[in-house]
Amino acid sequence: MILIVLRLVITALILYLLYKGIKYLFDPKRKLELAHDKEEYYFYDDAKNVRKNFFLTYKGVLFQGEKYLGESDRSFEVLSIFVWTKDPSKLHGFTVEDFLFLETDIKSSYPMAQIDWKSPIKELMIKAKKEEETR
Repeated sequence: MILIVLRLVITALILYLLYKGIKYLFDPKRKLELAHDKEEYYFYDDAKNVRKNFFLTYKGVLFQGEKYLGESDRSFEVLSIFVWTKDPSKLHGFTVEDFLFLETDIKSSYPMAQIDWKSPIKELMIKAKKEEETR
C-alpha cells in the first residue's frame, strides 16, 4: 500500500515539474528578457487587458507603454499611448527612423491610438517633424 502511494506521489511530482517546465519555456516575459539580452525586437502585450502596460525591446533598449482607453465613434478603444524607457542613456545610436518603426508596430496593434513619447525621445520627434514640415 505504501509503495503504491509513493509511486503516485512521484508520478504526480514528475507531472508537476514537467508542467512547470513547459510553462516556463513558453512564458512571454521570459521571451522578452531573452530578446532584450540578445538585442532583438520583441513586443510583449496583453491586448485584452487595457490596464496592463506593454513592453517592447529593440536594439537592447527596453521600452514601456501605458495605454489609455477612450471613446471612439461607436466603441471604446485605446486612444492614447505614452511610451518611455527607464534608461535613456541606452538610446545612443537610435535614429528617428527607429522610433518611427516602433510607432508603426504599435499602431498595428492599436490603430486608433495617438502615440506620445516621453522625454528625451519626445524632443527628438518634435524636432524631426518640424524639419520634415520645412522641406
